[in-house]
Amino acid sequence: MSVSQRQLKFSRLIQEELSQIFQREGKNVIGNAFVTITRVDISPDLKVSKAYLSLLAHPDKDGFMDTINDRKSEIRKFLGNRIGKQVRAIPELIFYLDEGAEYAGKIDNLLKNLDIPPEEEQDEDED
Repeated sequence: MSVSQRQLKFSRLIQEELSQIFQREGKNVIGNAFVTITRVDISPDLKVSKAYLSLLAHPDKDGFMDTINDRKSEIRKFLGNRIGKQVRAIPELIFYLDEGAEYAGKIDNLLKNLDIPPEEEQDEDED
């Protein structure tokens, strides 16, 4: 199933605005955690939005996601205040933890710590 231009435009708007909310207005919701909105998917009817969050500097990611989900009506209200005049309805927000960056960091660290001996040089005269 392909995504329409309308969905792409709306998901970019939601992503930008949620990023601003978490940076500026959401400090009472998220505390000192650094939150990045990595992706937003929107349903074809624009009523449901799935936002993927990446967290840095937060030891309890599960607890953080519980807090976000407990306060998502407040986050939706912030979103409505910011985009209410641009859209007909504010979508329902569903938040997911995106562990892709953390996973990539772990893989990168593993690759850096590999102890691979250098390949032995072969003489060209052996042929």
